[in-house]
Amino acid sequence: MAHLLGAENLSISFGTRTILDGVSLGLEEGDRIGMVGRNGDGKSTLMSLLAERQTPDDGRVTRRRDVTVGYLDQTDVLDGDLTVGQAIVGDAADYEWASNARIRDVMSGLIQEVDWNAQVSSLSGGQKRRVALAKLLTGDDDVIMLDEPTNHLDVEGVAWLARHLKQRWRPTDGGLLVVTHDRWFLDEICTRTWEVHDAVVDPFDGGYAAYVLARAERDRMANVVESKRQQLVKKELAWLRRGAPARTAKPKFRIEAANNLIADVPEPRDTLSLNKMATARLGKDVLDLENVSLTLGNTDLFRNITLRLAPGERLGLVGVNGAGKTTLLRLLNGEIEPTSGRLKRGKTVQTAVLTQEVKELDEVADQRVIEVIENEKRVFNVGGRELSAGQLVEQLGFSAQRQWTPVRELSGGERRRLQLLRLLVGEPNVLMLDEPTNDLDTDTLAAVEDVLDGWPGTLVVVSHDRYLLERVTDHQIALLGDGKIRGLPGGVDQYLELRASALAANSSASTAARGSSQAARAAAAGASRPGGHAAAAEPSGGTTTALAGSGASEAQKRAAKKDLTRIERQLSKLTAQAEKINAQMSDATQRSGGADFELIGELNAKLQAVAAEQEELEMQWLEASEILE
Repeated sequence: MAHLLGAENLSISFGTRTILDGVSLGLEEGDRIGMVGRNGDGKSTLMSLLAERQTPDDGRVTRRRDVTVGYLDQTDVLDGDLTVGQAIVGDAADYEWASNARIRDVMSGLIQEVDWNAQVSSLSGGQKRRVALAKLLTGDDDVIMLDEPTNHLDVEGVAWLARHLKQRWRPTDGGLLVVTHDRWFLDEICTRTWEVHDAVVDPFDGGYAAYVLARAERDRMANVVESKRQQLVKKELAWLRRGAPARTAKPKFRIEAANNLIADVPEPRDTLSLNKMATARLGKDVLDLENVSLTLGNTDLFRNITLRLAPGERLGLVGVNGAGKTTLLRLLNGEIEPTSGRLKRGKTVQTAVLTQEVKELDEVADQRVIEVIENEKRVFNVGGRELSAGQLVEQLGFSAQRQWTPVRELSGGERRRLQLLRLLVGEPNVLMLDEPTNDLDTDTLAAVEDVLDGWPGTLVVVSHDRYLLERVTDHQIALLGDGKIRGLPGGVDQYLELRASALAANSSASTAARGSSQAARAAAAGASRPGGHAAAAEPSGGTTTALAGSGASEAQKRAAKKDLTRIERQLSKLTAQAEKINAQMSDATQRSGGADFELIGELNAKLQAVAAEQEELEMQWLEASEILE
C-alpha cells in the first residue's frame, strides 16, 4: 500500500506535561484507523499534528506531495454570515452539485431537514455540526480526519455516516482517521486501531472489538512480567531492610537497582468499581404512564401512550431528534404534567436522573470533589465493604490530588462521572440516564457499563450509542416523531428499518406532490433540495420526521382506521402471549436449573415466532398510520 502521511519521532508538551513523546507511525492507502484513549491523553492533538494544524516541539510530519487532507474539528469553524447552501457548495448552481451522486447522498443523509437558505449563525449546535460535516464530505480529499464526528448525530445519522464512509472509496484507496467514543461506529468502519496513552501510541489490527481482545492479551502478558518483577522487588526490599547498620554498608549499585525496580511501577489507569451499591427497596409498582398525551405549543408530542416499567427492568429509548425522548424521561420523573392521562408512581420509588448538561453540579461548583460526596454520606457500603468518601471517589478515577479539585474546574467527562456517583450514593431504585456517553472515553464507558451491570434497580437509558444500549438494556422502544411509542423486538436494527420505510414513504409522497421546476431539478438529484420542504416545528429545536400527506380517499382512510384497531388488538394479544412464554421459560429454568434444554428451546422458538409476528404487525401499523397522516 502506498504511503499517504505519517509521523517521525513526534513530541509535544503543554506546560510541564508531555502529551506525545517520540511517536512514529504511518497512514497508508486503504487504512481506516480509529483512535482511542482516555480524555486528555492526546488523541485530538495527534490528529491536529498529522493534519499540520499544529507544530510539534520535535520530530516531523511526512506527507506524499499530492495528498489532500479533509479535517473535521470539534469546534465551530463555519462562517456564520453564510447561508447553509453557501457554506456547503459555495456559489455552485443546483445542477452542478445535484449531478454528483456523492453530494446528493451527503445532502439527504445529513441536512435534508435543515433550511438551505438559513444563516449558519441561526442554526443550533447540532445543525452546525451536520453542516460542517456535510461540507467536508462533499469534497474529494485523499485523507479524511474526523474528530468526534458522531457528536450531535442520532442513531440513524451515525448509521448513515458509517455506511457512507464504507462506500466512499474502494478498499485499497483513500485513508480515514477518526477519534470517537462510539464503539459500534469504530467496529463498523475501522480496520486498525491506535491507542493513545502515556505519551505513546500502540497500534492494533481490527476495530474496537479486536482492539479490546488484543489489549486484554497484552495486559495478560504484562501481568506475567509484572508478577516476576514484583517478586524481584520483594527480594530487594527485604535485603535493604535487614538492619540499619547493614543497610549503610550495602553496595550502592544494589540500592539503585531496588529503587529502579520500584520506580518502574506504572501509574494505574482510572477504575470505576461500584458494583452492588445499595439501593432502596423497590416494590411491585414502579412507574406507569397510562393513556398519556402531551401537547407543547401547537405540537402533539405524545398521543395516548401507555408505558409500564417493571421492577428491575432495563429499557433503552431511541428516536429522532425532537421526538420527545428527554421529555419522556421528565414525564416519568414527574417533572412535567401530561395534558391528559396520568403518571402512576409506586410508593417506594426513588428516582435519579443524569441529564445531558449535568446542570445539577452548578449548585456545588465551588465545592471540591470529595466535599460533594461527603455531603451525601461519609461512609458507604459497596459490595459488602465499608468505604470512606475518599476511597469511593478514588474508585471513580479521581486521584488523591484530584479529589481536592473544585467542581468548576473539572472536564466534561469528569463532571459526568462525579454526577453519576453522586446519584448512585443517593441509593435510588430507578435510574434514568439521558445521553450518558457524552464526554466519556471508551475506557470510562466500559467501566460505567460494568457499574450498570451490577446495579439492581430499574434502568432507563436514552442514547444514540448502539453499543451502550445493546450492552446494558434488555429491550428498546422507539419514538418516531408521530406521538406514539413502538416496541423494538429487533433492537436498533429494527428501528433503522422503520425509519428507512418512513423516509421512503415521505420522499415518494413529496416527490409526487411537487411540480415546480425547482422541485424537478431536486428530484433529478435524487432528493428534495435540502431544507426546501416544509417541516413541522418542534419544541426542542431539533429535526422532525412528520410524514407528508398520502392523498388517500376517505374510503381508504376508513379502512386504515379499521386496520389500526385490528392490528392494535392483535399486538395486545401477542404481547400477552410473549409475557406468558417468558414466565414459562423462567419457571422451566428455575425448576431444572437451566438443564431442560428441550423445553427451553421449544419455548424460545415460540417466543421468536411471536416476536416475528409482532414485527410484521408493527410494519402494517406503520403503513396504515401513514394513510391517516
